Formats: sequence, C-alpha cells, structure tokens
Amino acid sequence: MKVAIAGAGNVGQHIAEDLRQGGHDVLVIEQDPDLVAMLRPRYDVRWFVADACEPDELREAGLEEVDVVVAATGDDEDNLVISLLAKQEFAVPRVIARVNHPSNQWLFNEGWGVDVSVSTPHLLTALVEEAVQVGSIVRLLQFGDARLVEVTLADDSPAVDRPLSEVGVPRDATVVAVIRERHVIVPRGETTMKPSDEVLILVTPDAEDSVKAVFIGASGVDSGAESVQSSS
Repeated sequence: MKVAIAGAGNVGQHIAEDLRQGGHDVLVIEQDPDLVAMLRPRYDVRWFVADACEPDELREAGLEEVDVVVAATGDDEDNLVISLLAKQEFAVPRVIARVNHPSNQWLFNEGWGVDVSVSTPHLLTALVEEAVQVGSIVRLLQFGDARLVEVTLADDSPAVDRPLSEVGVPRDATVVAVIRERHVIVPRGETTMKPSDEVLILVTPDAEDSVKAVFIGASGVDSGAESVQSSS
C-alpha cells in the first residue's frame, strides 16, 4: 500500500516508521528542508520537501498515486486543507487526519475530505470510559458520517441471552465484533449475547438511539447514555 504522510514531526515520524516496518511504501512530505536532511538517514522512506497545502507541490510529489494520505502536522488548519486537497484534487481513497485541538474535532468530517479523524484527548477519554462503564454507549472513533461505538452489556440488557439475528439491530448499524473474556468473537446471526460482552458497533448518528434501545434499553435512550463527544 502506498501511503503519504504530511508532516515529519514526532507523530509523522512514528507513523512512517511503523508503516515502513509493515512493508508499506511510505512517502513523507515535509516543508522544512533542514528537518528532512536530518531525518533522511534515520528512516528508510521516501522524502519530498514541499508545502503540503500547495496543490502543485502535492502533484509533483505524486499524490494521485497513493492509497492513503495521513495529515499529521501540528496545525489543524493545515491538516484540513491537506485533507480537502487529497480528496478533491487527487481523489485519494482514504484520508486520515490528526486533530490537534479537541474543540476542532467537529470540523474534521467528509465535507473537508476526512474519512477518519483522530483526536488523542477524545480517544483517551473513550478508552477510560470503555474500561469502566457498563450499559452506556461509548464512541471510540469517527469514520466520516459513521461512528465506531462500544457498549458493555449489563445483566438487564434486552440483548442478553438472545441470538444476534433476533436482537433487532437497525439497518444503519453493523455489529463488527463481540469481545468476551478477552476473546474476539466474529458475530454471526446465531451468536448469543451474554452479560459483560463488549459489543463494537459501526453506526450512523441517526441510528444511535435505536442501537441504545436494542443493547441498553429504553431507559438508556431516555436518559441520554453518557458518551464521548465527537463530530457528527
């Protein structure tokens, strides 16, 4: 897979190295030539000195040939511009953007060309809540207009002791995994839900209340179960 990373700060460097070790073709775009000269001997990836907010320079870097763009600079405005250019000018299939300031999370959506946004504070909060909450929807990640959410089933969940095919998962939601006693179960129609199961669900915002009703119950919808706030 060909991946272009915009920004060679600490985050960009680590992503580049991890992807290179995974066997991917990695291109790092960085506008500071001195930084590139310093990092080039350390990382066995392709380097291109350019301003990733300039379409002509991105074209020269060959952005139209990559499968994934990661906007990893330390500036949210730059990451939004890079994402929009990658999607609209170069039709990059997958655009992932780093959110530096949590209050800007709502901007990182499909309108700006972002397929997946990563906000470290929101993700850390989600992981804390995922570890301690039972019977609440916890939003883990945002994928364009869809969200990956997690719910740990309480003893009185309407889904408990019922096969997935009979639970009534709404059309705009998909159960992607069930984690039971640290083991991942690939869900099928006959998979029976159990108390304390951690259920991972890909859901659109419009279907989230229906998901709450299915896996938490009517009280979860009425009370507005706690969740990590993210853009919609």
